Amino acid sequence: MKRLTNFIAAAVLALPALATQASADLADILAAGTVKIAIPESFAPFGALGASGEYEGYDVDVAKLIAADLGVELELVPVTSNQRIPFLETDRVDLVIATMGANPERAKSIWFSSAYAPFFSGAFASSGKAIEGVADLAGMSVGLTGGTLEDLELTKIAPETTEIIRFGDNAATRAAFESGQVDVLVSGNTVAAAISAADADADIETKFILKESPAFIGVKKGNLDLLFWVNTFILHKTLGGELDALSNTWLGQDPPALPNL
Repeated sequence: MKRLTNFIAAAVLALPALATQASADLADILAAGTVKIAIPESFAPFGALGASGEYEGYDVDVAKLIAADLGVELELVPVTSNQRIPFLETDRVDLVIATMGANPERAKSIWFSSAYAPFFSGAFASSGKAIEGVADLAGMSVGLTGGTLEDLELTKIAPETTEIIRFGDNAATRAAFESGQVDVLVSGNTVAAAISAADADADIETKFILKESPAFIGVKKGNLDLLFWVNTFILHKTLGGELDALSNTWLGQDPPALPNL
């Protein structure tokens, strides 16, 4: 109980001065009996259509856990990377659980929960390509998904002669690399893992890590009760082992460690 109290207190101290222009806050969700959660449209193993025709993945299972703990129905809303923040700002969803990294620019628009999923962004290419750092991307074509953290980070530091080709979603980015349309894939670690899992003979390896970027749940600004509830949910499911089990099932690694309270 002391750990939970400290965790919530730390969250309060970390928040800026708050405007309470809440819409679809916790009480509204409970009254409506439904929570609308954005999940990845096509980004296995976090979220994608399964063989059954239903969406499945780590983010989908976390969304199901949230709805169950809230005691409400779940409405899944598949989104692309560029739709995540606009859908939250315009109340098309109540929460975004879609492998979203936190950064100062995004934090101007929405609030972020504690980290709930492990993730890192990197450059991946065939074993024959001599790439040890971003400078080695000079003269190469790089495929990535537009509007993602990878796009924001690489655009700032890539050599001028790097050809950055942006795709509309992660499936298209992966397909471009697999077909040889681009020399280098810049994406999250799970995309490269999915390529290797689908083809044991795939020639792909990690060249360098662009950014460690655990994933966070997005909450609309003003929905303070909902943000506190989500943070308590993450703490509870981490201590109880549920997130650990899901993360290892879908991602093959533990979720982010709890803050040192």
